[in-house]
Amino acid sequence: MTAAAANGGPERRDRILVVKLAALGDMVLALGPFAAIRRAHPGAHITLLTTAPFADFTRQSGYFDDVWVDDRPSVLQCTAWLALRKRLRAGGFRRVYDLQTSDRSGWYFRLMGPGPRPEWSGIAAGCSHPHANPGRDFMHSIERQDEQLAAAGITDVPPADLAWVRADTARFGLAPRFALLVPSAAPHRPAKRWPAVNFARLAAGLAADGAEPVILGGAAERTLANEIKTAAVAIRDLTGAVGNDTGPMHMIAAAGCPSVVLFSRESDPALTAPRGPAVAILRRDDLGDLTVAEVAAALSLR
Repeated sequence: MTAAAANGGPERRDRILVVKLAALGDMVLALGPFAAIRRAHPGAHITLLTTAPFADFTRQSGYFDDVWVDDRPSVLQCTAWLALRKRLRAGGFRRVYDLQTSDRSGWYFRLMGPGPRPEWSGIAAGCSHPHANPGRDFMHSIERQDEQLAAAGITDVPPADLAWVRADTARFGLAPRFALLVPSAAPHRPAKRWPAVNFARLAAGLAADGAEPVILGGAAERTLANEIKTAAVAIRDLTGAVGNDTGPMHMIAAAGCPSVVLFSRESDPALTAPRGPAVAILRRDDLGDLTVAEVAAALSLR
């Protein structure tokens, strides 16, 4: 017991900060580390610094006592940077786990100065618990985060657990058997998309096999969904139901849904593939060369 508690005063809880700003897929891949940090600091007050799209989602996880929203000020927004610096310094954090490990989050380490800074797990120059592996950029996010946390004394990192995610899906009126199609990709990286006509043909095959095809995506994917719905089958269009247009496959795979994920030369599954208990990866340099039959065969094995 501390002296403050012995004298009847409030005992100050250890304060921990976790930094994870984006994106959806990366957030799902960080759920295991979030759980490990909570388990390593069971009595601590743990705060997550994240961006607005993920604030409500992470508040439900039970891993954090507080969630702060980072507005990601631009270089010229001096007042916002000063406000962020004041908030970080006033947080009283003993340790920071920077799971973003970007140039931006590295600046947050600098904002903690001058003077003594909290213990810091990350890659910021001068931090107390650096992830110093020169090959870290060539590691999958799961292994990279595991190694980073091990350097900070946390060696037991579980897989992502989405059992706490609850929502009423009855309002969608889905069939007993359904298949989720996620045709989206970053608008500036069209080479990551399998052709819409192939999704349409695959949807027709799924419907013939007794599974209702369901298209997921953000509002930006509605045009793409309309292209896919050219097949003469009933396709449930839930574009707009997912709030972020990247990363849904990470959540689907982590939730345990049998998943087939398509990769082109634009990204490397060794570094970015969704992880889960039943994930198959198909890769072609040009996704236009990947046939509907090949994807259908992979689905039948799941």
